[in-house]
Amino acid sequence: MKRPFILVLVMMAGLAGLAIGLAASRTERPRVVRATPSSASSASYVLTANKAKSAATSAQDHVVRFASHPQPMPAFLVNDLDGNPVSTAAWKGKVVFVNFWATWCPPCRAEIPVLIDLANRYKDRLQIVGVSVDDGDPADVKQFAKQAGINYPIVMADRAIVAEYGGVAALPTLFVVSPEGNVVQKHEGLYSNALYEAEVRLLLGLPVDATIETFEDTGQIFLKNAALATELPNVDFTGLNPEQKKAALKRMNSETCDCGCKLTLAQCRINDTSCPVSKKLAAQVVKEIAANTATPAPATPVSSPPVNTQPN
Repeated sequence: MKRPFILVLVMMAGLAGLAIGLAASRTERPRVVRATPSSASSASYVLTANKAKSAATSAQDHVVRFASHPQPMPAFLVNDLDGNPVSTAAWKGKVVFVNFWATWCPPCRAEIPVLIDLANRYKDRLQIVGVSVDDGDPADVKQFAKQAGINYPIVMADRAIVAEYGGVAALPTLFVVSPEGNVVQKHEGLYSNALYEAEVRLLLGLPVDATIETFEDTGQIFLKNAALATELPNVDFTGLNPEQKKAALKRMNSETCDCGCKLTLAQCRINDTSCPVSKKLAAQVVKEIAANTATPAPATPVSSPPVNTQPN
């Protein structure tokens, strides 16, 4: 074998090993969402190109969706990158954006100017806090924040904060909190300034060309509410009667997905609709429930003893 060919093989092997190493180093990181999800649970707000087009636009293009029975924002008290205390208790009366992000996440970086702009224009009534999930030196995050011109506090995520917010499987993830301190929406991925501003103005009672539509949180915001869901993404319950469907959902809320997410099947379907493992396992549960169609034989009625009608 010629030496140049051997060198090529060695270089290819080295590159392959590097690629595997890079992939392995990020297996514990949240997935990066590069586009706005089209899920029905997400808020939708479409800006029109001009006033004439706006007049002809369907009212559905200006709909902001908030949870009908929102739950309180998980509280935390930590120091920011400058050593200043950051307490959620101090934000009562303001709209709050809790933004989970990372310096290595391209959509997160693209979102920063939007958040800076909103923080500037609504600084007295909007509080933004960035929760960095970077696993490196906080000093590097601080340097990045300075260079990016971030004008809102940045704190480093820990297991407790991530757990309180139900786990963060995608970046960026932004929780929208009402002035009453309740989480009314969660956005995974990159959304427009128009949507965020519409949410801020609606929650503050300011004029805006948008209306509110409510939804029940069945895992879209907090995964623990997946047990309330009657439907799951890409799970076909066709063919099951109501009792069977209830049994299937109960199993999916009690059995753990094998993909390594440590979530239930129901939570994984909601959390990551692209997961092939939970999709396959959920379909298997439906199949097994549907196959168990045998009905028990009716119980044999117990004969009553003959009534003695003869006089004693």
